[in-house]
Amino acid sequence: MNVSPAYVLEERKLLKNLELLDRVQKESGAKILVALKGYALWESFKLIGEYLCGAAASGLYEAKLAREEMNKEVHTFCPAITDETIEEIAALSDHLIFNSFNHLAMFETKAKNVNPKLQIGVRINPKYSEVKPDIYNPCVANSRLGVTPENFDESYLDKLDGLHFHTHCEQNSDALERTLERFEARFGKYLSRMKWVNMGGGHHITKEGYDVQKLIDLVKRFSDRYATQVYLEPGEAIGWQTGYLQCSVADIVENGMQIAILDVSAAAHMPDCLEAPYRPDVRDAAIPNEKKYTYRLGGSTCLAGDVIGDYSFDRELKIGDRIIFEDMIHYTMVKTNMFNGAALPSIVKIDLNGATQIVKRFGYEDYKNRLS
Repeated sequence: MNVSPAYVLEERKLLKNLELLDRVQKESGAKILVALKGYALWESFKLIGEYLCGAAASGLYEAKLAREEMNKEVHTFCPAITDETIEEIAALSDHLIFNSFNHLAMFETKAKNVNPKLQIGVRINPKYSEVKPDIYNPCVANSRLGVTPENFDESYLDKLDGLHFHTHCEQNSDALERTLERFEARFGKYLSRMKWVNMGGGHHITKEGYDVQKLIDLVKRFSDRYATQVYLEPGEAIGWQTGYLQCSVADIVENGMQIAILDVSAAAHMPDCLEAPYRPDVRDAAIPNEKKYTYRLGGSTCLAGDVIGDYSFDRELKIGDRIIFEDMIHYTMVKTNMFNGAALPSIVKIDLNGATQIVKRFGYEDYKNRLS
């Protein structure tokens, strides 16, 4: 389908990921949630809900989306809960995880008054993470996220149903093994009192080479040792390699090298390219100078640094040529913006039967209505 630019979801690949995640659930006893901060393409929530137990939300709007479009378990963690949002968040959620005991003291009673069945947790910081760079490391020095062992207030234990930690980012299960050693050493004395422990996201379960059996064994041993329910809430593992961003070459200019200007933007549509920085794979392309023709792929906005990167191709690029950025369904989609009035890419789905359909087109009104 000639739609440019567009995010394209391939449902067969999503289903493959879900089947693997369901195996982890069945063999380990864990419950797996889709983390909406990483994957929020809600048109696919019906399929996801057939395999996973619910969704992990990072605030009011994600909780509302999870309740409206999946309506299974909703677990909400937000470090900036306010008086204006607490009652609605509590009404929408099954688990509410506070970032501090200060917030727990402020809001727990009000939340329970709204939703007596609500389970309460607190996010903890085990002071150990292997994540790089630091912008993604929740246990970096002076982190704002989670309660450290030194600040854990045991007077609140009777109010807690569970503990939550999130210390991973696209890592294998050996990182979880090392994390659990520190977590149990620092918080193990509280675990027998917990109904559940949420081990967060960043578990790269569906990536080729991930040690799935180790994860299953770790979770099962932990659950048996403490008689507690384990939750995992990956985002990238759901959307990993399930689709791409297709775009077109709008112009080609020369300034010391050939520069292909695309109808997408790193700043607006692939912000991790500038933030991380991150270099996405381009279909049928290679690193600079490996193939015959090298181009800098530039974005559509006026930001001078709106550049995706340098790539080489077997043939010369021409205006109108299609460029495909691989693996763009998780994280990238949820971070898009309309800087410079850049139009958002359409959303396209290739369903389980191989049929292609346009799920959503965005236009001027989407830009106008978010500004006033």
